[in-house]
Amino acid sequence: MTLPPLEKSPWWQPHVHQDRRPFLMARSRMAGAARAFFADQSFVEADTAILQVSPGNQAHISAFKTEILDKSGERSTLYLHTSPEFAAKKLLAAGEKRFFYFGHVFRNRERGPLHYPEFTMLEWYRAGEPYERLVEDCMGLLASTVAAAGSRSLCFKGHVADPFSEPEILTVAEAFGRYAMIDLMETLKGTEPDREALAAGARSHGIRVMPDDCWRDIFSKIMSAKVEPWLGHGRPAVLIDYPASEAALARLKKEDSRLAERFELYACGVELANGFGELTDPVTQRQRFEAEMREREKIYGESYPIDEEFLEALAIMPEASGIALGFDRLVMLATGAAHIEQVIWTPLPGAPHLA
Repeated sequence: MTLPPLEKSPWWQPHVHQDRRPFLMARSRMAGAARAFFADQSFVEADTAILQVSPGNQAHISAFKTEILDKSGERSTLYLHTSPEFAAKKLLAAGEKRFFYFGHVFRNRERGPLHYPEFTMLEWYRAGEPYERLVEDCMGLLASTVAAAGSRSLCFKGHVADPFSEPEILTVAEAFGRYAMIDLMETLKGTEPDREALAAGARSHGIRVMPDDCWRDIFSKIMSAKVEPWLGHGRPAVLIDYPASEAALARLKKEDSRLAERFELYACGVELANGFGELTDPVTQRQRFEAEMREREKIYGESYPIDEEFLEALAIMPEASGIALGFDRLVMLATGAAHIEQVIWTPLPGAPHLA
């Protein structure tokens, strides 16, 4: 089947570029400020490989697949990375202590005002330091980059947040209680999450619950519809203590195994960053990956291979904290852009709204 071509984008026409250029100049200054922020703290910039044997193993993150040919023409499958995380944790295992990656990552099935198939991720790691330290990094980074943009606030869809103020820190359970009037921890009391209790809370807000929705699916629907839009108004918000089912590559909290050492940074209802106290148990991580790939196979009819060397590296990786920040989104909020493609230097085809 021949696919139709993407609609042309006029970003290269001089009058369009001139309209976009103030956003791009601000982006350039913000990138310089970000690098200076990390240099001041003795971070090394690591340029990790984009081609990987596995793009990651999260059910709802889709990758771009390609092929590599050897001299005889033998083909092997590789993927464009959806995050530098696997390579970065191998660097932690190798002995690097404090480094950041600042470059492009690739995610398929994603395009909209806040999503793009090729976007810029700023990801950094601290070996031997708790994940709470990353919250301090986030606030310092917001202040320095927004100042470099020549702005005093973050804004999106009429909402404003002060990047120079102390963030609001609240747990996921507190946010569910405040914005959705749901006692999240009550649904986590037993050995298994109480799907029916959470489903009842979702239905009370008119959120449609499908028969095959699991607890995680319902949690995500409530987060998207009732919680996230209200986070980070007036000042940034740091959402901590995610349920264990949402741990991904984070370790569980020692004091309460129902929760994970994970947080997300929000401003103006927009997620900006996702941080972990990193899991270093390869057995547990394999189990999570396999469960995620079973879910992906069920939904999308495909799965991705597991990077066995990554699991080997986890076994010798020191305790560490790590975080990924969507740089394009930060630029959007600092400049007041309405769409992510306004702050990308050379957008892909299919961006007619730039006309």
